[in-house]
Amino acid sequence: MDCKDARELLPVYLDGELDLIRSLEMERHLQDCVACFESGKAVRTLSDAIRSDSLYQSAPATLRDRVRVALRKETARRVRPSPVYRWLAYAAALAVVFFLGWNIGRLQIASNDVLLQEIVASHVRSLMPGHLTDVLSSDQHTVKPWFNGRLDFSPKVIDLRDQGFPLVGGRIDYLNHRSVAVLIYSRNKHIINLFTWPSSETADTPPRAEMIQGFHILRWVQEGAAYSAVSDLNEHELFEFATTFRTGH
Repeated sequence: MDCKDARELLPVYLDGELDLIRSLEMERHLQDCVACFESGKAVRTLSDAIRSDSLYQSAPATLRDRVRVALRKETARRVRPSPVYRWLAYAAALAVVFFLGWNIGRLQIASNDVLLQEIVASHVRSLMPGHLTDVLSSDQHTVKPWFNGRLDFSPKVIDLRDQGFPLVGGRIDYLNHRSVAVLIYSRNKHIINLFTWPSSETADTPPRAEMIQGFHILRWVQEGAAYSAVSDLNEHELFEFATTFRTGH
């Protein structure tokens, strides 16, 4: 590094904004060059003087009181809006509230549509070879403990073999920005994927039917958990499954 480069980089170096390699080069140059070293001292002295309190002038205490008085006088001179303007303001506020409520409703509907699409996509993906289960077992005492430590909740797992819906196994999936449990049941070679996760709703709700891309979906809330059952079973048999799972028999 020559003196020309050193003097151009000196202010940046003194502010600590040079990268490590250039800083080391600058330090070596300042050790060898007396002229640049003295220039650095002069710049640092000037910088310290600018930052010192001696150059700052505090405002008098009475200034704050004068500003407050002036503000009160200015506020007092303001003319109150006429009733017409007040009614226009109320109307505008109501319009904003209506607009926000309408759009929030649309967002909620759109969110539900996205969730249903994710559920169907996961169901279709699970039907591909090797994607159906993470734990393959018809024993509920094997499937339920498998979820321990893998989720932040403990899903309800029951075997419905005697009711015509044998348990196949379980897996973990990802829906609506969170990990969910999936219980897999079967019915006459038809697969039922039952998705479940903690619900923000406290009240139980009965199964509600949806249909997307030829798949039936039943959604309900029970004991603080949300459930979504999806299958290519007919709607009547899927309702039978939902009722059987909800009652446990």
